[in-house]
This record gives sequence, C-alpha cells and structure tokens, in this order.
Amino acid sequence: MANVESLYKELTAEWSKRPPNTVKCGQLLDQLKVALVKMAFLPTDGNDAQSSKKQLILARSVLEVAVEHSVLSKDLLAFERYMAQLKCYYYDYAKIIGESESKYKLLGLNLLYLLSGNRVSDFHTELELLSVDVIQHNQFIRPILALEQYIMEGRYNKIFQAKSTVPVEVYSYFMDLLLETVRDEIGACIEKSYEKISARDAAKRLNLRVPDEIKAFGEKRQWKLEASGDYSFTDRSVKPKELLPSEELAEQVLSYARDLEMIV
Repeated sequence: MANVESLYKELTAEWSKRPPNTVKCGQLLDQLKVALVKMAFLPTDGNDAQSSKKQLILARSVLEVAVEHSVLSKDLLAFERYMAQLKCYYYDYAKIIGESESKYKLLGLNLLYLLSGNRVSDFHTELELLSVDVIQHNQFIRPILALEQYIMEGRYNKIFQAKSTVPVEVYSYFMDLLLETVRDEIGACIEKSYEKISARDAAKRLNLRVPDEIKAFGEKRQWKLEASGDYSFTDRSVKPKELLPSEELAEQVLSYARDLEMIV
C-alpha cells in the first residue's frame, strides 16, 4: 500500500504541473495499474468493501487522473476503458466511499464524448443514471444536455457558440470532435439542398472563417470546386424524375368514391 501511495503522490505532483508531462504521467499510471491489481483492491462483497475503503478511494483517484490523461493524449479507447472502470466507483461504491468532487465533471465529459460520436442512444442511457435535479442544475451536466437539444432542433449555430463556454478545459477536445460531427451533418444537408453554392456561403453555413478551412472541408467531402469558385452538387442533388401512374391513381380514387357512396 505504501508503494502505491508513493506512486500516486508522484503522479499528482506531475499531473498538477501546467502543462503536465503526459509521457511521464502515462508511465506512472501504468505502474499504478499493475500495483493496484497486485493489491487486489476491488472488493468482492460488502464486508470487503468496508475494509478496503482507503484502497477504493485511492483507486478511484488514480482512474480519474487516467480518464483526463487519456483525453489529453487523445486516446479514445483508453478513455472508454477508464471511464467504464470509474463508473463502478461512482455508482456501486458511492455509499461506502462517498461522492468524488470530480464525479459530475467526468460524467459530463463522458456524455460529451458520446454526443461527439453521435451515439445518441448511449447518451440517453447514461443520462438515465442521473437524478432529475442533477440533470437540470449541475454545472457540468446541464450544458451538455443543452447541446443535445440544439442538435435535435437543428440549432447548429448555438453549438458553434458553445465552443467558447465549455465548463472546463478538458471538455475542449470532445467539443472539437462534436463540431466536426455537426459540420458533417451540415455538409450533408448542403449537398442535398443546393445544386451550386459559393465557397463563401458554404463557409458561413459551416462556421469556417479561414479559406483554407473550407477548402480542406470540401476536399474531405469530395466536393467539386468550379473555376468560378462555386461548389457544384449537380451530380449529387439531381435525382431522376419518376413518372406518376396517373391513370391508375385516378381509377383507385374513383373506386374508393364508389365504395364510400355505397356505404353511405
């Protein structure tokens, strides 16, 4: 236990630096994970949990650093893995070890991650684990719920504005991913709604202010840029006209009318 505590103190000291040394923090986290597994910190029943309270709190603290470290390292697989482990301490052992100060910050971070990947069903599943009071009033949860509402309503401009008002800095990476997802949605709508659109108008709708940004976005979406500076979607937006079977429809309507007349 003393070795684990010593490693944790070293980790927190390194993590508190701005910016932290992510490589060194990663190495310390790897050592802590091995040490915690050897210590068999995860209890199997209620009695074990009571006697392992100190170890549980330490393990939770390590995982909280690991979650934020994975975001800083842009390692999404590690983020999912650590977050799944951390929720065990937030929900299953809350009565034993109490509530962490970082709980809602990291649960909000997880909600933003799911939203950024357009995983709406998973988003709502996680939301159902929270109380109504937390959803409506918590400073970390409420803004993420508002983002989901903006997406449902198609108020994408509100999402772009929210980029500068994230609750904490660690949210910024997933917020950037959400903006990419939103831009892809807008881009798909542009392709279906316009035969042609100027690069300037496209940039305005996508909230892109630098010419190189709209150029990169157009290349990613494989948009055809004409010499005039307009993007053309003629080959995407125009669909072959379908002939309506007018005679058959007329016969059906007359048949329905006769049937109704007979009923009356």
